[in-house]
Amino acid sequence: MHLADVTLFYSESSGGVRTYLESKRRFLSAIEGVRHTLVVPGAEDRSAPGCETISAWPIPFSTGYRFPLRPGPWEERLVALSPDVIEAGDPYVPAWAALSAGERLGVPVIGFYHSDLPRLVERRFGRAWGLAAAAYVRKLYRRFDRVLTPSRTMVEHLAALGVEGAIAQPLGVDTQIFSPARRDPALRAELGIPQARCLMVFAGRGAREKNLDVLLAATRLLGEDFHLLLVGSAMPHRVPENVTVVDRFVGREDVARILASADLLVHAGNQETFGLVVLEAMASGIPVVGVAGGAVSELVPPEAGRIAPSLDATVFAQTVRDFVREVDLEEAGRQARAWVERRYAWPAVLPGLLEHYRALCGVPALLPVPVDAEVADAWQGGR
Repeated sequence: MHLADVTLFYSESSGGVRTYLESKRRFLSAIEGVRHTLVVPGAEDRSAPGCETISAWPIPFSTGYRFPLRPGPWEERLVALSPDVIEAGDPYVPAWAALSAGERLGVPVIGFYHSDLPRLVERRFGRAWGLAAAAYVRKLYRRFDRVLTPSRTMVEHLAALGVEGAIAQPLGVDTQIFSPARRDPALRAELGIPQARCLMVFAGRGAREKNLDVLLAATRLLGEDFHLLLVGSAMPHRVPENVTVVDRFVGREDVARILASADLLVHAGNQETFGLVVLEAMASGIPVVGVAGGAVSELVPPEAGRIAPSLDATVFAQTVRDFVREVDLEEAGRQARAWVERRYAWPAVLPGLLEHYRALCGVPALLPVPVDAEVADAWQGGR
């Protein structure tokens, strides 16, 4: 079976979609009879084993993203690859190219709905544009042979838009990279953070929907017993005294070290379609305090964190304070790690993902042995 993944959500500093695609590629490479090809934008047309790059214009003020203007080159490249199934990971030009290529080849096309486009558009440009984006999403995703989303929240959202039958397919997390073994007691000294403070961390982009203003206000209310570390690009710089900012793209290895060295992750985003950093934090052995709304509350079990009932700085600060006072953070971190290993490690997620491809292609079972045995060993040994 040959699977082709196509998306423009792929750059040197991009987040969850690229992580998903690269992790999936590593796992699929360990399965006999499965071939995987990425088709992504770049500065020039280029072919390499397992990755096809198509030239596209850079998006101004983005973190390395490029936007293709014409579907033709993408469609022709997909037709030349002749995959058995195509997965489109964005709602833009590559998605339309994937649908056209799938029709020409007579192969199924999956639409993986990673981001909530209508809500993002409405928040930036107003309700009228948000409604137009909703109509666009409805028109596009009704054409796919199968629609996957990373959370039940997004299944419900698509149904409200008129796209019925979407399936929640959680993403996985690399539990080898994100592990309690990455904990480094020297981190606080490096950053000048007092050892006695409860170290909270948020890692990601400083986008508006992350509600960092609420996070900063809550940290100010928590006072000197708590310290917040913000890690990622486009972070704010006017912050309370008990906040440290690392405003740059940070690689996965460094993020893993930072997460494992903190006491808990705090996440005020209430519009997340999945929230991969939440899983990365729990895999790193730290609990999570999030906020109701979006998909984060689906990921955090009671034994591994707490969810603030509303997006309010005072409520969030009190939720953090109560959690730290009432819970053994180290034990909650161990529970978080165990939860992720059972439910969201790639060996646990992969069978469900492969079943979508197998069912659409009509091929026999792709995993002749339990995935958490031979396939997981092969993948970990090949990293």
